[in-house]
Amino acid sequence: MKNKLSILFVIAGLSLSAQVGINTGTPKASLDVNGDVNFRNKIAVLNVTDNTLFQGNNDQILVSQGEGYPPIWKSLRIPEYEPNKFYLIFNNSFSDRTGVKFTNSEHSTITAKNTAFTRGTDISALPGFKKIAGLSQPISVFSDNSKTYFQFETVVQANLPSNGTTDISIDYACGIFVDNKLVNMRQRNLKASSASSTFITHNQIGVVSNLTKGQHNVSVACSRLASYRTESNVVLAVGINADTNINSFISQSSLKVDVYEIPQVFNPITN
Repeated sequence: MKNKLSILFVIAGLSLSAQVGINTGTPKASLDVNGDVNFRNKIAVLNVTDNTLFQGNNDQILVSQGEGYPPIWKSLRIPEYEPNKFYLIFNNSFSDRTGVKFTNSEHSTITAKNTAFTRGTDISALPGFKKIAGLSQPISVFSDNSKTYFQFETVVQANLPSNGTTDISIDYACGIFVDNKLVNMRQRNLKASSASSTFITHNQIGVVSNLTKGQHNVSVACSRLASYRTESNVVLAVGINADTNINSFISQSSLKVDVYEIPQVFNPITN
């Protein structure tokens, strides 16, 4: 009887007063409980669309909608993805200090570069290209709708003498490959300067859309295309030093891979 009377007093207090406090003399809400709360049965929230009480579904949590709005039930998803938006799903970076070197006789035999250097060309059809071992790595794609970005950076050096009245230089190219298929290519020229053993920084950015779901292998390969007025002992080095004026730390290669996807595997939000 005593417990029933207490409940009646609380209900009566709620109906007579705008704010009721339990264990507090200064309530901040219609019902302000200062202390632990133990719910032994159920929690229901008013559904404003049809004026019914909704107890939520299994594994849902109450989420605030902000001041002045009632809370709602939502399915717990970590992270919270919104449909039709790209998210960074896979991200990794790799480095290599071994690099690749080409002697004066190791020139690519490719003659029609405008037709050979096209997207989708298999590396087996590009004679003279050498892979940078440490940059051959697996990547993962989880959605049919994706954009994959590659950023390759290295140092290219040759033990060239100081430049003469007619330029001394070397043409080279580097390509980014996915599953041995070309997705990005850059050609450049390394020219001798007033100092010997010229070196330059090589930066290359590529992008490919909608790789198939699953694991892929990314790699970087370079080639010595042509040489102009170089001696027989001149070596072209990519990602490794060709002379002692720089070291392997300065000349090392790096590759960064970012895969942005529209997620396809997640539970829908249930309000």
